[in-house]
Amino acid sequence: MEPNRQKYFDPRVLARLKGLVLRARRIVEGYMTGLHRSPYRGFSIEFAEHREYAPGDDLRYVDWKVFARTDKFYLKQFEAETNLVCYLVVDASRSMSFQSSLAPWSKWEHAQALAAALAYLVLAQQDSVGLVTFDHTIRTFVRPGSHPSHLKEILTGLEQIQPEGKTQMAQILHELAERFVRRGLVLILSDFFDNLEELIRALAHFRHRRHDVILMQVLDRAEEEFPFQQLTLFEGLEVPQRVLADTRALRAAYVRHFQSALRQLQRGCREHGIEYVRLRTDRPVDAALRTFLSTRKVK
Repeated sequence: MEPNRQKYFDPRVLARLKGLVLRARRIVEGYMTGLHRSPYRGFSIEFAEHREYAPGDDLRYVDWKVFARTDKFYLKQFEAETNLVCYLVVDASRSMSFQSSLAPWSKWEHAQALAAALAYLVLAQQDSVGLVTFDHTIRTFVRPGSHPSHLKEILTGLEQIQPEGKTQMAQILHELAERFVRRGLVLILSDFFDNLEELIRALAHFRHRRHDVILMQVLDRAEEEFPFQQLTLFEGLEVPQRVLADTRALRAAYVRHFQSALRQLQRGCREHGIEYVRLRTDRPVDAALRTFLSTRKVK
């Protein structure tokens, strides 16, 4: 009988599972059940360019076809592409702790489970994965590794953090763009509630450094739909402020502003060749894995 893959992705089921190891394994195993073959490729060597032969060079790399045309010796130079290096960058600011009554878990728990599943998946393919968590500063920095035991370090880094503090995402991303020396795939999990102009400039910094970048925007359904129907007291998560508001009067303006911000972020991603995916905490999580797999190979 074909296994019920959706049970692995149902946020209500995942929220009941204890421990990131179990959640990660369930998500990945469920996803891999639906694959007919692995989309991964491991170590590869790609031809880069020619250079003239110099005394002492290895004759094995002489391009004899070029010699036949030009009567000159040229060597093939190759670019070694080792296995993927994946950097997981997870927002641990206090806004990520938000959970409405419409969602089975918070944005942080959703991002935790996704990051754990992605780390599990990368290491299972013998690639390297690292982890950064941040708010206004870097809170966890786990250097990329490829040994299976590295998963424990990644999961410990995720489990020991609780979302708190105000985000300063653009500043952090500029710093990380300089610290990530080896070109790789940067996956950023966040709600991206920050100054978008500064954020997009920081994302462009990664592209300037020749990283591939995927943004995974984690949102609660209530943040998208603003379903409140009565006088409501709102409390800021990153700004210590309370506001009593008539939600029916505010809803149209809120939704308009929210959608405008989404379009600005998506437009910035398109302009800089960045993959964007929007994830909601009440929906299945396989979209994140599908996006990851589709951009698996570093360009």
